[in-house]
Amino acid sequence: MDFADVLRARRMVRSYRPDPVPEDVVRRIVQVVHRAPSAGFSQGHRLIVVTDPDIRAEVAARIEPTYVESGMKPWVSVAPVLIVIGVREASYHERYQQPDKVTEDGEEGVWPVPYWWFDSGSLLVMLQMAAANEGLATGFFGPHADGLAELVGLPADVGLSGIMTLGYSDDNDRGVPATLTNRPKRIPLDGLVTWR
Repeated sequence: MDFADVLRARRMVRSYRPDPVPEDVVRRIVQVVHRAPSAGFSQGHRLIVVTDPDIRAEVAARIEPTYVESGMKPWVSVAPVLIVIGVREASYHERYQQPDKVTEDGEEGVWPVPYWWFDSGSLLVMLQMAAANEGLATGFFGPHADGLAELVGLPADVGLSGIMTLGYSDDNDRGVPATLTNRPKRIPLDGLVTWR
């Protein structure tokens, strides 16, 4: 697929067919973790691929009611794959305490923003692009339910960035409630980009 086509195909989907995704396809998608940015090549990304129906059902039970109450169809419970995106902050600190990274002041002051979370967002986009390239759809929800990290088996030293749903789109139905007729339009490019 041409990169421009991949960009056009990447969008948030909240309506899936329950068809399973072949394991080799999922493996190709998650392999992008090796190419994802990580400050100083700290490699703090951690992924958990969830296909177990019981775990997926429990995740959906904690997340989906809010969406369904707003008028959406069930989608977390239908997506055949959940990809848990986690980040191990300690990996960043460990890397920046190595001789080639440490400054005379030590590690202090090298984190104007928490790059582990920034890098995690970059990984999400790469996973979405890889999925689009395979003809699959993705959605995403944040860690806004208690106990999700423990439920999916994240180690205690790994923070939960969120969970990406993965599967085949339900006939291009994005799962947006019919009541959402006031969707925002795209801001023109000149409203987003300043040239100097």
